[in-house]
Amino acid sequence: MTTIRRMTRRDLERALDWAAAEGWNPGQEDATCFFAADPEGFLLAEAEGQPVASISAVRMGEGFGFIGLYIAIPEARGQGHGMALWRAGMEHLRGRCIGLDGVVAQQANYRKSGFVFAWNNARYEAARPMLEAAQHRVSLAEFGDELLAYDALHTGVARPEFLRAWVEAPSHVARVIRGRDGTLCGFGVLRPCREGSKIGPLFAEDASHARSLLTALAAERPEGKLVLDVAEDHEAAVRLAREAGMEKVFETARMYTDTPPPMRREGVFGITSFELG
Repeated sequence: MTTIRRMTRRDLERALDWAAAEGWNPGQEDATCFFAADPEGFLLAEAEGQPVASISAVRMGEGFGFIGLYIAIPEARGQGHGMALWRAGMEHLRGRCIGLDGVVAQQANYRKSGFVFAWNNARYEAARPMLEAAQHRVSLAEFGDELLAYDALHTGVARPEFLRAWVEAPSHVARVIRGRDGTLCGFGVLRPCREGSKIGPLFAEDASHARSLLTALAAERPEGKLVLDVAEDHEAAVRLAREAGMEKVFETARMYTDTPPPMRREGVFGITSFELG
């Protein structure tokens, strides 16, 4: 029999260990940041009192949600625990448009739950990125209404609790670019991970500003590879990754159950995370 319950913070850390074992390379501060987004949105399946599967079903804004961290430990697969957990996660997000970044091969299964393909996202990485000097002045990012609005413009939803945690996490490096008139022209975060670092989000007015942010953030990283997740149909973002010497290592299918919230996709040069969108 499968028992479903909400995760504690410690449970979430265990689920992120599972994600690491699957090769997803979570960030060092993910438990704190993800939990801030929706503390009730992380569910755990137990069998005979033992944790066997996880899912995140995070509510954002008034009508959006995102599915992630959908994992069953190898020895518990094929026993129905994952499906019971999936139903509980979908119930938590009932009435909302739901998004996910799923394994491309699982698209048919997601369609059975009402998801429709939108575009592919791809992970690019490099051990030694080839980046030129920044062309624009880059400065420290501080959480505030302006940054929240800029994030919402590019994601389609307001996510203040998560964004504050993401910007202020001790190991994260958050940077912005401003125009001569002080207007916010770009925002990015470097996120140290179990292996190397990821940059996300990487939002910018154009490729030039995105390149400057990428260069500045890459210079802040500890040793190890650098990772950037981009939409495959965003030619400028893919070009930026390739010009930096990054190579594609895998892709996911972005899918939604309904019309996604309006977002400035042309400004998204790097996705925040595959777990929360």
